[in-house]
This record gives sequence, C-alpha cells and structure tokens, in this order.
Amino acid sequence: MPKISWISKFKTKLTNWEYWPFSVLYFPVFFYFAWLALRARSIFFFTASNPSIDFGGMFGERKSEIFNIIPDKYIPTTKLIKKGDIKSALKEGNKIGFPLIAKPDIGERGIWVSKIGAQEELEKYVHECPVDFLLQELISYPVELGVFYIRYPRQKGKITSIVRKEFLSVNGDGESSIIQLLETIPRAVLTADLSSDFLSREGSEIPEKGEQVLVEPIGNHCRGTMFLNDEDEIDERLTNAINQIAEEIPDFYFGRFDLRCNSIEDLRELKNFKILELNGAGSEPGHIYNPGFSLFRAYKDILWHLRVLADISILNHKRGIPYWSFRDGYRKWKGHKNHNRLLYSK
Repeated sequence: MPKISWISKFKTKLTNWEYWPFSVLYFPVFFYFAWLALRARSIFFFTASNPSIDFGGMFGERKSEIFNIIPDKYIPTTKLIKKGDIKSALKEGNKIGFPLIAKPDIGERGIWVSKIGAQEELEKYVHECPVDFLLQELISYPVELGVFYIRYPRQKGKITSIVRKEFLSVNGDGESSIIQLLETIPRAVLTADLSSDFLSREGSEIPEKGEQVLVEPIGNHCRGTMFLNDEDEIDERLTNAINQIAEEIPDFYFGRFDLRCNSIEDLRELKNFKILELNGAGSEPGHIYNPGFSLFRAYKDILWHLRVLADISILNHKRGIPYWSFRDGYRKWKGHKNHNRLLYSK
C-alpha cells in the first residue's frame, strides 16, 4: 500500500502551527496559567469551574458520568461497556443498532473512537480496546458543530465560539489513488490513519473524476477534520437555545458542546439535534483551528478563555466550591498518565 512521504509530513507540520505538538504550542500558555494559579492560590483552581464534572473536566473525566447529568432528550442512546465484556457489548450493540460509534469512557483527541458497521467489527473492537468504552447511537444529522459556552454564576451565559466540522474526504480525479489524493491535503498528511480498516482496504483505489470519498467519519481535528469558523451564526436565538440546554445541566459553566443537528436553524428551535459530547475545563475554542487563523490571534483567544475559566472558578470557590487539594490533583494527574499509556499502548 502507498505511504505518505515523511518529507510531506515534515513540511506540513513546520508550516501549519495547528499541528505542532501540544507541549510546543501551549508552552507560552503555561506561564499565564501559573500566574492565574497564583491569583487563585491553587494550581488546581479549574476544578471549581464545573462542580458537577470530575476535575472540572480538565482531563480524565468519564464521559458516562457526564452523560448522566445531561437530560436524556438531548443525547444519543449510550451504553457503558467494561473492558473485554464481549457479551454485554454484543447485547447492547444489537439493541442500539449498526452502524454505531464506540469510544473510550475516558479518552481525548479522538483516540480509539471508531465507527462500527457490523457485529464482527464490534467483536474486534472489544478484543483490542484496552479500557472501558461506550457504545453510542450513530446520529446522522448532516451538520456537526463545536459550540463553546461560558456562564458566570448567577448570570446568563453566552456562546464564545462555534465551528462547523468538515470531515476529511477526497475528490477523485480519475487518475490518483485515495492515498495519493490525501497527500495533497495538508491536514491529511499528518492525521490520516493509514492503518485504518478503510484505507488498508481501499487506499489504493482510484476514485472516478468528481467522486467524493469520505475518508474519516470521526469529527476530531486530530483525525483530519477541518474546523470552519461559524461565529456569524451566533445570535440571540441561538444563545438562548444553548443557554436553555446548559441551565438544565447541573453546575455547568465552562466548556464545549460537540453536537450534530439537522441545521443551525433547527438548533435555534431546539429540535433535530443531539449532543455527542460535553467537554469541560480542558476544552479549546475550536475556531482557532480555522484555516488561515493566525497564531497570534489563537494565543489571544486561548488566554482570554483561560482567564474566564479562572474567573468562574474563583467565583464558584467564593460560593463554597472547594478546589482540589494538591495531593488529590497530583493523584488524578498520575492516574490520567497511566490511563493514557493504556490507550496508546496498541
């Protein structure tokens, strides 16, 4: 099977800051975080931002526990499966219906998120996945959004970022294989999983001219999805709709809704949509990854959201919400590191 050249990968990473390693991109941000920690008098100040979410949702939170605090009418059918429990997986998978989505209960950056098309694929997933996972109903609404929301205690919230997700796909020219076409797309050069079942099976196929081929069905930036800034869609009606949802979630003040809807107009009317995930303190405003967005503006928006996170956390702390102790926070961090080793071990 053809491979994307390392030269293409190097040039793409060098010239596209959004694909720099997290530790490199966020290095300047750590200094501002340290100042905010001093201001709050706690390195784990963010744990008070969303009191109903473990660790405030910075990392290591269980998706299953977050789904438990969201009204059922807003979420897809979702079932928690213990690692290796093939019997429960098949039972719940058949109830939900194929195709469906499988994802780790604790996970990030799209790792181990898969679209499962049949029972045989689910059996393989259960055998290989190294952690507890969720089976989730596949939502087929055509529009997937990332909506960032903030709300100060006892105030009305607002949307600070909204992105429309464009999934990684290629357009055939009648001459090039899918792999060759991927090599012409900068984000695909760095993110395409050449070992995926789809590319292993069809990567060498040559699509007809004008034929569009969906390569990656998972809407994650790390999986090649393009985030398109849709801030022009933010208006009073949409803000009121998102506020209504957020206020039905206990003690949620800061984070991002990842959802699918039939249209943004339908979302304004709170119909024909489902929340796929709710992310807390560790969320990023997705619009910074819009193609052509400058690094300077990205840092400006990241730091602004981080300051808001600190402000909300401090206000909640004054209302009696405790910060995590250093000992508990350190244990959480260590446990998260160990969990990630499992996720990336295969």
